[in-house]
Amino acid sequence: MKRIFLGLMFLIIIGTASGQDAVSYNRFSFEDCLNYAFSNNYNLQSLKLTEEARTDAYEQSKKERLPSLSASASENLSHSKGSDAVTSGSVGFSSSLTLYQGGTIGNTIEQNRLRKEQSAYQTSQYNNTLTIQILQAFLTVLGNEELLKYQQYVIEASEEQFRQGGDRYRAGQILESDYLLLEAQLANDKNNVLNTQISRDNSLLALKNLLAMPASVNLQIISPDTAVIQAMGILPPMNDVMQQTFQTLPDLKISQYNINIAKTGVKLSKAGYLPSISLHGSVGTGHTDFNNFGTQLTDRLNEQIGVSLSIPIYDNNRTKSKVTQSRIALQQAELDKKQNELDIEQTVVTEYQGVVSAFSKYQTTGIRQNAYSKTFDVYRAQFGEGAITTVDLLQQQNNYISALNDYIQSKYEFILKRKILDVYMGNQITM
Repeated sequence: MKRIFLGLMFLIIIGTASGQDAVSYNRFSFEDCLNYAFSNNYNLQSLKLTEEARTDAYEQSKKERLPSLSASASENLSHSKGSDAVTSGSVGFSSSLTLYQGGTIGNTIEQNRLRKEQSAYQTSQYNNTLTIQILQAFLTVLGNEELLKYQQYVIEASEEQFRQGGDRYRAGQILESDYLLLEAQLANDKNNVLNTQISRDNSLLALKNLLAMPASVNLQIISPDTAVIQAMGILPPMNDVMQQTFQTLPDLKISQYNINIAKTGVKLSKAGYLPSISLHGSVGTGHTDFNNFGTQLTDRLNEQIGVSLSIPIYDNNRTKSKVTQSRIALQQAELDKKQNELDIEQTVVTEYQGVVSAFSKYQTTGIRQNAYSKTFDVYRAQFGEGAITTVDLLQQQNNYISALNDYIQSKYEFILKRKILDVYMGNQITM
């Protein structure tokens, strides 16, 4: 029994530890990051709450067509000098129904419906913004990870060069200044690694923030297959991109909803000029003291039904001012949409040209990086044989590092710009 008990305890401890590791350690692909963010991002959750609130407001406005019903009851005790105390009470029900109010109820329902539908597009708009932000953070992490691999190779080369330089300095083959230059280069390369690690960690922290993930969680990202990067350079025609963007981008739909909401706002403001008609009715009864209580309630039963008409005559120009303000709001919404269309058109053209430029730069820097990489290897071999000076070697090494940085930066800049264009076009973002 003792062995069984110890075995069970061991399994429980192992299971608990495994569960803790699962919480504190995550390997996420880009798709995992998107799915996690769409479920946990606080700003997105706030927008979804706004959707719920507007849905509730829409449903409530439809109920304004229904009659209202209220009940009342009272019981009083009165006393005056020279007389006995008297109790009295009443109970009743009243109801009212708006028959006509200048279209206020119908237009309010329509306006709330538009706002409810618009909120869904506003959530989609933020989804696009969040996707782009995650893309930027995710690709920055990837770029720094790739740069670290190359920088580690450079450090190994610098360490080897430093050892060779030390041997040649002690043998009197190079000057002390050359040996110190090799030492300085090694220290600089190590500092570059440290800076890249810090940049990677900061990007990971930014990514966790977008995911609404605690900073203490150990998040590691899964590198996608970048072998398809050449295929990403094939773009659809500009007109097709523009047309698809205007059809799918939620920003333009939001602008149109603003116009439609403003139009119903004009109708609502004009309702102040029109009369309102309502139907009302009530039933009630009362009693004095509690003698013959049931009979009193029956005898004093009263019923009432009626129609009321309210005609506005003069309201200090308040209605006129509301109509003017609502018309201005409509004109402003129409101007905002036109400006939004121009801005989006300019943005798409700029992004399209940016993708073309970024792809060309990626290809160019790839050729340059490959050339400097091979040249650096040749210079390393020549330095080991004493065929070139330390200055020649370090100059070539710095050229290689510069070309390497340009290549990695242009690679992930192109991927980012290409994916952002897909976001505008409404395409599914995968990596």
